[in-house]
Amino acid sequence: MTAYSRIAVLDIGKTNAKVVVLDAATGAEIAAARMANTVLKDGPYPHYDVETLWTFALDALRSFAKTPGFDAISITTHGASAALLGTDRRLALPVLDYEHEYPQAIREAYDALRPPFAETRSPRLSMGLNVGAQLHYQKTAFPDAFARVATIVTYPQYWAARLTGVAANEVTSLGCHTDLWNPEAGAYSTLVDTLRIRPLMAPIRPAFDALGPILPEIAETLGVCVPVYCGIHDSNASLLPHLVTRKAPFSVVSTGTWVINFAVGGDLEHLDPARDTLANVDAHGRAVPSSRFMGGREFEILAAEIGSAAEADIRAALPSVIEKTLMLTPNVTPGSGPFPGHERQWLNAEGASAAERHAAACLYLALMSETCLGLIGAGGPSIVEGPFATNGLYLTLLAALTGRPVVAVPGSTGTSQGASLLTGIQPVATPETTVPPAAMAGLAAYRAAWLAALGQTRNDAG
Repeated sequence: MTAYSRIAVLDIGKTNAKVVVLDAATGAEIAAARMANTVLKDGPYPHYDVETLWTFALDALRSFAKTPGFDAISITTHGASAALLGTDRRLALPVLDYEHEYPQAIREAYDALRPPFAETRSPRLSMGLNVGAQLHYQKTAFPDAFARVATIVTYPQYWAARLTGVAANEVTSLGCHTDLWNPEAGAYSTLVDTLRIRPLMAPIRPAFDALGPILPEIAETLGVCVPVYCGIHDSNASLLPHLVTRKAPFSVVSTGTWVINFAVGGDLEHLDPARDTLANVDAHGRAVPSSRFMGGREFEILAAEIGSAAEADIRAALPSVIEKTLMLTPNVTPGSGPFPGHERQWLNAEGASAAERHAAACLYLALMSETCLGLIGAGGPSIVEGPFATNGLYLTLLAALTGRPVVAVPGSTGTSQGASLLTGIQPVATPETTVPPAAMAGLAAYRAAWLAALGQTRNDAG
C-alpha cells in the first residue's frame, strides 16, 4: 500500500490521448483532459506529434496540480512504438507511426532475419506493427540518423524519460509483438543482437518502479514535484486489475482502436501466427496467450458508412438479420485479425435498413471476438473493457456465441485505472454487469453460414 490519495495518469492511445486524475480510494475519475492523437506526414516518414502531446500533457498536469491535486504520475500508451534518443535525450528520429508501410525490399530483408515464432511468440504483422521491423527500417533507410541513436526506449517509457530524465524499457511493451522479446525465457530475443542494438537498449525496469521524481525544471513549471512510475502497455493496463482480483481461467477483451484479447489460463502451445495470435507479457513478466483485430477502428468506419439508428430499432432488427443471413464478412480493415487475406463483403444486404446493417455489424464484431477467444483457448467469463462494454447487443451476442458469461466493465478509464495500480494502490470494485449465456434462435446456423462464406468450419475457426 502507498499513501497516495490521487494519481495522475498520462494515457496515450492510438486515436486519443488523455490525462486523468483518479481517486485512489474509489477509482473514480475526478478530472480529465482529452485530445485527438494525430499523425504528422512531414519529415522522413509519418510520425506521432509528440510535441503537441507533450504540451497537452504539461498543460493538463499543471492545471490538475492546482485542482484536484495529485501525488504521483503513472503512464500508459499504445504498443508497437519505440523512441530513439540521442545523447542529448532528444529524439534522433521521429517516433514512427506503426501504420506506415515500408518498401518491399526492406520488408523482405527483415523477413529473412527475424526470429521464428517459436522463439518470440510474435507473428509477422503488417506495416510497422512489429517494433523490430520499425528499427530495421529506420536503421536501413536512415543510417546517418540512426548512427546518432544512443538509447532505445519503449513508448510509455519515452514519456517517463521526458518527465524524469531516466531511460528505461519495460516488459509489457517489449512483449507486445515486437519480435524483440523471448517471453518464455524472459529475455531479449536473438533479434536484438542480429540488429546490433543491444548496447542501445535502455535498462529493463518493472512497470511498478518509480523511476524518479519529475525533473526540477518540469516541477517548477507544474508547481509540484511527485514521483513518476515506469509505465505499462495500455491493454496490459486493462488486464492488471483482473490479474489481482480474479482467478484463472478468465479472459479480458480490451476494446479501443484495437480489440485485444487475453486468455488467462489459456493455450500458449497452439497459437497460430498466421491468424494474429501471439503471447503478450503481463506486468509481472508472464506470457499470456492473446489475439486481436482492429475492431474499434472497424466499428468507426462502419458507423460512419451506415449512419445512425436507434438502439431499440437495432435490437428489433436482429431476428430478421439472422433469418435472412444478412451479414458482413471480414476484413473491414486489412492486415490483422483471425481471417487474413479476406476482404469485407455485405451478403444478402440489398435493401437493408440502417438498423439491420447496425445489427449485422454487431454480429460481425461478436463473431470476430468469439473466434479470437477460441483461438487462444479462453475459458471462464469474458470481461469486456472500454467502448464495447456499452454495446448491449454486442455483449448479448458474445455471451450467446461463447456459451460463457460476459462481464461488462463500462467507462473510459480501464487503461487509466490499471496504470494507477503501478503506484501500489489497491484495485477498487467498479460497476459491472454480467450477461449470462442464452440460446438465440437461428444464431448457430447464422454462425455456420458466416464461416462457410469464409471457407471455414467451426473446428478450424477456433
